[in-house]
Amino acid sequence: METEQTSPESSQLDKEIAALKKQAASFRKTLQIQCSTILSSASVSRLIRSSSSPAVSRRPGAPETASSKLSGRSSQQQAYMQQCIYRISAPVTSFKVRDPDPNAVDEGHVLGLRFEIMSRGQFLRPYYVMLNRPYPGSKHLRVHRHTVPPAVPLAGLAARYLPPSRGSGGSNSSADQDLNRFVRALRREIVRYHNRLGVSADLRRRLGLHERGQQTVPTNALVEAGIADIEAKQINLTWANDKTGRLIMDDDGNVVKFVVFGSDGRDWEASSAVFDKNDSVDDIARKLEERLEESILGEQE
Repeated sequence: METEQTSPESSQLDKEIAALKKQAASFRKTLQIQCSTILSSASVSRLIRSSSSPAVSRRPGAPETASSKLSGRSSQQQAYMQQCIYRISAPVTSFKVRDPDPNAVDEGHVLGLRFEIMSRGQFLRPYYVMLNRPYPGSKHLRVHRHTVPPAVPLAGLAARYLPPSRGSGGSNSSADQDLNRFVRALRREIVRYHNRLGVSADLRRRLGLHERGQQTVPTNALVEAGIADIEAKQINLTWANDKTGRLIMDDDGNVVKFVVFGSDGRDWEASSAVFDKNDSVDDIARKLEERLEESILGEQE
């Protein structure tokens, strides 16, 4: 009996602790951003450089002063900014590597392509495509290895812009290949793929699904929204009243179709109430929020 009385209090305390931990993490992230912003200022950088005298050297074993710590942190920030500027201005870079396999074609010479991708103001892990020349005496390029996600049509782009050589042995030149167009098309498809991933994340964030957890929700509330296919062109929606929906996008992440299904099949009224032609994901999220608010007010009345 005593356990039943303390259980709700313990549960409430756990929720408060979790909320405080989340708030503390948010404060630490905000503090880090503010410090980086201040150190990135040109006036602050000049002030730090002027206050740091290169003539004065610290004795070995002596504690590091606050001025030297600030100067070091400023140098790190400037180096990081320079790196970010380079990655933004050169989203695709090429480099040469050597295949360690003693039986590799073309004596192991490989051309590497590095694709930089940014999402929500942060750089993601780069993608790599390795090309080699499989035919002796030919400049024909072929995709050797890659880290591109399966949703990106790499094989189709390679077949279009890097077609295999005609003739026996591939002895002809690579005049029919266009590496520049291949690189541009591939990067465009990678960016499109991440834009579609961002649509699903933005929808979850807009509707509060990423932080809702196991809390009780109204019967008409949306409880889940997730990617339904490998190309991230479809988002599956689930409501607390067991209704489901499907949001379909084009290659650029624009909504082209939205349907809702209930226990009796397709719910045409709900579909038309949420989606109109040319509606964006933000429009759909706003209408879903409005319908939820109307439902809550109706239950209270």
